[in-house]
Amino acid sequence: MSTTQSERLRELLEPLISSQGLDLEEIAVDTVGRKRVLRVVVDSDTGADLDRIADVSRALSAKLDETDAMGSAEYTLEVGTPGAERELTEHRHYVRATGRLVRFQLAEGGELVARILAADEDGLDLEVPGVKGRKATARRLAFADITRARVQVEFNRKDDASEKNDKKEEEA
Repeated sequence: MSTTQSERLRELLEPLISSQGLDLEEIAVDTVGRKRVLRVVVDSDTGADLDRIADVSRALSAKLDETDAMGSAEYTLEVGTPGAERELTEHRHYVRATGRLVRFQLAEGGELVARILAADEDGLDLEVPGVKGRKATARRLAFADITRARVQVEFNRKDDASEKNDKKEEEA
C-alpha cells in the first residue's frame, strides 16, 4: 500500500496518462502560501505538444474531481513537459536524447560533454566534440559509469535540415 500522497497520486494518474500515449515522468505536490500545487510532468517518444498537454490536463482534472485524492483543500493542477535541460534518469530518457548534447558526471570522477549517437540496454555510443580544431571522437559509455546526466541547450547548432541544404547549395 502506498504511503505518500505522491505515490497514491501516481497510482491513480499513471494509467490515465498512459492511455493518452504519454509517460508520467514526475509528480509533486507543493505548498505555495496557502495553496497547494500539483505538478505533473509528462513526455513521450514523439514529444508532447500543447494540444496533448491540454487533453491530458482535462482528463487528469476530471479524474481528480471524481476522487478525494487531493482532499477538500483548494489546489492548482499544472501539467507540462520536462523542459530543455532535463536530467536523464531512465533508459527511455537516453533514447529520447539521441542526437542531443549531454553533460555526464562520471562514476570515476570528472565529467564528459558528448552527443548521444545511440542508446542500447548496456550503454551509449557517444561523439565527443573535438577541442581546438581537432576532430570529434567516438566513445562508448556504460550506464554503470554514469552518476548523473543532463541535456545541454545548444544555441548555435545547425540542425540536420540546414546542413543538408548547405550541402545541396555546395553541389549546385
